[in-house]
Amino acid sequence: MRKPITDLIHHPYTPPPGFSAPQPGVFKASTVIFPNVAAMRARDWQHKAGYTYGLHGTPTTFTLEERIATLEGGKHCLLVPSGLAAIANVSMALLKAGDEVLIPDNAYGPNKALADGELKSWGITHQIYDAMNPADLQARIGPNTKLVWLEAPGSVTMEFVPLRELAAICRERGVTSALDSTWSAGIAFNGFDAGADIVVHALTKYPSGGGDVLMGAVVTRDDKLHRQLNLTHMRVGWGVGANDAETILRSLSTMAVRYHAQDMAARELAAWLQGRPEIGQLLHPAFEGSPGHPHWRELCTAAAGLFSVVFDARYGTAQVDAFCDALELFKLGYSWGGPVSLAVPYDVAPMRSARLGTCPYKGVLVRFSVGLEAVDDLRADLEQALGALG
Repeated sequence: MRKPITDLIHHPYTPPPGFSAPQPGVFKASTVIFPNVAAMRARDWQHKAGYTYGLHGTPTTFTLEERIATLEGGKHCLLVPSGLAAIANVSMALLKAGDEVLIPDNAYGPNKALADGELKSWGITHQIYDAMNPADLQARIGPNTKLVWLEAPGSVTMEFVPLRELAAICRERGVTSALDSTWSAGIAFNGFDAGADIVVHALTKYPSGGGDVLMGAVVTRDDKLHRQLNLTHMRVGWGVGANDAETILRSLSTMAVRYHAQDMAARELAAWLQGRPEIGQLLHPAFEGSPGHPHWRELCTAAAGLFSVVFDARYGTAQVDAFCDALELFKLGYSWGGPVSLAVPYDVAPMRSARLGTCPYKGVLVRFSVGLEAVDDLRADLEQALGALG
């Protein structure tokens, strides 16, 4: 007779037959149990035909990978703990000492910081290129260039780059291109159809939708590229929790509706701000006059609920900070894509001018992420906060 504590651990469990629900079940595991030694030896962690260890996948994470691959129009997907981890996995997998990576000047800042730090210490060089000028990319690609990062639109300053042309240059020169497609979320445009070899996506943003989960994805169509990325993914030990995967699975069903609502709300607020005398320039790719608008119009069917404004030059940092502090519904915080509207002030000059010459933006910039609040309430919040400029 076994003791109750043993039976508690080894109590048999069989999923109930005939049970079905709108959302997939949640499977939590570090250890995966094998029926026998032969099965243990036969399974290969690199293939999803069987399960080997929780870090390498469960039914829950495999389902999310399949859905993200479908969303992005890819064949393979790897889940990682954050969007930055997705970027790191690509660079670590494809670059070695002596190689070079090219990064756009308007890219997500931590991507450049990774190149300045860890990649540099490993003997990997990098150059910053002007993504609005395809000729600059063409001129900078050299014999050691193995990876080019793309981002559309640019982070913070929202320039929409000539993505198809940039990707075509990479393909013609035999260099792998990787696109940070978080802004598009697989909805506004398809990164692979635009020519990218790899698409990374911060699932933290629109797929999560709640501002409460960190996760990223690396998506490919090419089997060879996937194998390279998968080996690094395993060796570094990237993994995601079942509860986080389940949260994103649940939110994916409503993502298109949320994306559209936030897109429309952002356009309405951006148009209102554009007419205000306190604003010097609107940076929203769906608006004429915003840098790269023709490229957005050519490629996209939608836009994220994200835009920036450059305040009129008569307002300095202290005054714009006072505006941000006066906001009530717009909270001060990083990230975007969640239900709560956010604002972040930026000093753009160090992000741009140190790399490629003079910064094109002459005032203080604030980026807005529009959430799911009523647009009238958000407009009223912006209006009362503008009064704090003095």
